[in-house]
Amino acid sequence: MTINIGGRLVGREHEPFLIAEMSGNHNQSLDRALEIVDAAAASGAHALKIQTYTADTMTLDIREREFFISDPKSLWKGKSLYELYDEAHTPWDWHAAIFERARGHGMIPFSTPFDDSAVDFLEGLDVAVYKIASFENTDIPLIRKVARTGKPMIISIGMASIAELDQSVRAAREAGCKDLILLKCTSTYPASPENTNVRTIPHMRDLFGCEVGLSDHTMGLGVSVASVAMGATVIEKHFTLDRADGGVDSSFSLEPAEFQALVVETRRAWQGLGGVSYGPTDAEKKSLVFRRSLYITRDLKAGEVLDASSVRAIRPGFGLAPKHLDQVLGRAVKQDVSRGTPLEWDLLA
Repeated sequence: MTINIGGRLVGREHEPFLIAEMSGNHNQSLDRALEIVDAAAASGAHALKIQTYTADTMTLDIREREFFISDPKSLWKGKSLYELYDEAHTPWDWHAAIFERARGHGMIPFSTPFDDSAVDFLEGLDVAVYKIASFENTDIPLIRKVARTGKPMIISIGMASIAELDQSVRAAREAGCKDLILLKCTSTYPASPENTNVRTIPHMRDLFGCEVGLSDHTMGLGVSVASVAMGATVIEKHFTLDRADGGVDSSFSLEPAEFQALVVETRRAWQGLGGVSYGPTDAEKKSLVFRRSLYITRDLKAGEVLDASSVRAIRPGFGLAPKHLDQVLGRAVKQDVSRGTPLEWDLLA
């Protein structure tokens, strides 16, 4: 299957579609946001993704109980959910400028909407594709709203059971989504390679009959490259100019040079998949001459018998194959033969 996203074809016959996720790494500066767009384009990203919400569309302004992040292991410990989303959100009046800059670089800009108002707003900006975040992958009304746009939809599957995903996929398709991509995702920040389970990717493809990929929150490139070997056709990575600058997602985001390496290595992984193949490829055929073969290793007179001192398996490969060594030992040559002659049957008496 192949999906057209903004004029770019996504599928196993095409190199992986790489998404640079800005998230909140703009640190509330439009200038920095535009620098991130420029750097993502220079790094080879095919698409630039942001998120469309406000603190009020996400949660309530309460600093206690379940609205307060007290987990000592959380990157955002000590903040309320409202404070976190207020800090991380991308102002809606920035969207047009960010999208215009991305399109100017030939990238595909799009966003993750978190409620109906965000979908309506993004429709006005003519986005080519929508993303449903892991935490919203059970929000059936939102999924239906996005599906009714008729645009391709990407859904991250973090935390979702097969039953939950089945409901979400059915809802999307019943509401009109024809082009669906599911991303294997681990909703921890950062995620560990051991907790990523990219072997799920081909199972997702078979189970839901759609394109599949990876939303990768691990550090480094290894998991993303491995996902391509498992059939991922889309990879999303958070992106920042410099982790040292801080930001809500900076600690698990790639810097420009790292993202550029991601582009190169995932392309190599995809190119390396090929198909089931035995025997020399066209590129290898010229190397066949460097196989070992049987050669005369000292000057011989007609009638001399071949022994271990006069014939050996060496490189290059213009003589008989080494498997014939036992057959030729003890046989005589029928003519004078000089050292360095490839052994052929017609030299033997």
